[in-house]
Amino acid sequence: MTTTTPHSTAAGASVEQDSPVVPPPPPPPPRFIPPRRVVNLTEDNQSLINALRSATYTPQETGTCMQSLRNLMTSEEDGGAAQFRDVISELEEAHLRKMAWLLTSHSGYFLSIARNKNGSHRLQKLLGKTADVDTLFFAAFFRSFLDIMTDKEASSVVIQGLRVFSNVMKEALFPHILEHVDKLACDQHGCVALNSCITELDDPYCRIFFMYAVMVNAVPLSFHAYGNFVVQRVLDLNDLHCTRNIAVNLRGHYVELSFNKYGSYVVEKLLDTGESMVVVVEELLKCQGDRLLRLARGAYGNFVVYKALRVTQDAEMGDLFWGLVNKLRPFLHLLRESCTIAAFLNSIN
Repeated sequence: MTTTTPHSTAAGASVEQDSPVVPPPPPPPPRFIPPRRVVNLTEDNQSLINALRSATYTPQETGTCMQSLRNLMTSEEDGGAAQFRDVISELEEAHLRKMAWLLTSHSGYFLSIARNKNGSHRLQKLLGKTADVDTLFFAAFFRSFLDIMTDKEASSVVIQGLRVFSNVMKEALFPHILEHVDKLACDQHGCVALNSCITELDDPYCRIFFMYAVMVNAVPLSFHAYGNFVVQRVLDLNDLHCTRNIAVNLRGHYVELSFNKYGSYVVEKLLDTGESMVVVVEELLKCQGDRLLRLARGAYGNFVVYKALRVTQDAEMGDLFWGLVNKLRPFLHLLRESCTIAAFLNSIN
């Protein structure tokens, strides 16, 4: 039998007194979650939800469903955005797939929604929800690509699609883009959409593809009122490889481009980069007879010639600079109308 001595018992009591039990910290206050704004779904939208959940419906019910769906996608009445959000929150994946199928089953129907400002915004909200939804949207883009991309509102849906689509889908769409890039770039709204694809897409593969598509079409686009802005946008990215390729593709066209209002903008942009500047100036120096003089006196060419003089002087490219000066000096008396070039030539010792 073990006997506990009074001394050890007292020591134990002392330990207990010296180590009081520390109570646990109080629980954190509950996180405040703002109450969700309650939206009363319209009768049409509640019926739409029921129809999307239904396994089957008659052709008449399908027509009613598609009309309700169009109203949901485009309407501003009855809190349209909130109605759309709440309808989507009520739908499961299978119902979203059915909704996307209805939206994309007819090209004209899809286009009418995509061309509407609210419709475009809400279609973008559906992209990326599920792989099935994206597949149906991809098919709709493929069928009506040019019509969609040349519309101010609808083009935003394709751009959002390129943000969320799988790489396999993007690669499947690229040949289609390449086929239509010249028509896109030469359209008032298409060129804006194309520029957005070039500068706003985070995927470097997408951006490189669009740059390539513009590069191979650089000649016709550079002459065009809208297309030249797309070429300039690519040049503004300062990608040396792409700039070099555009400069090479435009070789043989620089003088003609410089006579052209829109082409002269592209030529001036190429004069900002050392390697492409050499390609441009070497071609200007090959002008025969009075062609360089006519260019220097031209409404648009005079800006190109003056910039060529200035940039070759600043870059200390003596052969190119003095080559231009010596070709122009014999015609100095004929350059008085282009006072900037004449003044520049007179300032050289």
